[in-house]
Amino acid sequence: MTALDQIFNQRRSVRAFAPTPVSQENIIAMLEAAQSAPSACNSQTWRFVVVSEKETIRKICQDAMRPIIPNKWLEQAPLIIAGCSHLDLIANRLGSGISGIEYYQIDLGIAMEHIVLKATELGLGTCWIGWFKEDRIREILNIPKKIRISALLAVGYASDEPPKKRIRKPLEQIAFAEAWDKPIRKPAMTSFTI
Repeated sequence: MTALDQIFNQRRSVRAFAPTPVSQENIIAMLEAAQSAPSACNSQTWRFVVVSEKETIRKICQDAMRPIIPNKWLEQAPLIIAGCSHLDLIANRLGSGISGIEYYQIDLGIAMEHIVLKATELGLGTCWIGWFKEDRIREILNIPKKIRISALLAVGYASDEPPKKRIRKPLEQIAFAEAWDKPIRKPAMTSFTI
């Protein structure tokens, strides 16, 4: 198993955080990981607002979370990163206009996952949040209207134990070869010699 495989297997959604702050060095390392992500036409439209002030985190939790799933645990996270995209850049306007695909969303997702994987490597836990009031986040964090806020990421040291086993769908349910009706199956282990 490679170091990257270990990071993939260690990564999980953390919803219980220790009060330990995330160091500036680790914050910069995560942002530099995001900075290395690919983007459509190398547009690099992603932007990140890093929030560590407890009062701002409290405002986000109390005023900007949607009902039904209020994510009350979020208030104990020592760090929240707002994942944003600059919509005025030409790649965003052309991409969605020509193909109908919002490339900035894909680009931000890749960059945010770079943050998640780097955080895991640094011993930090993360949890994606997409269920929030964008206008309230915009107001609380003073984000301009031309910037789209697509995700929040809670970051910190986990205060709970990881689950024993994560359930994942079998490969043949999620991957297909050449056509939708041809599932990819892992080859059966056979005996081998060294």
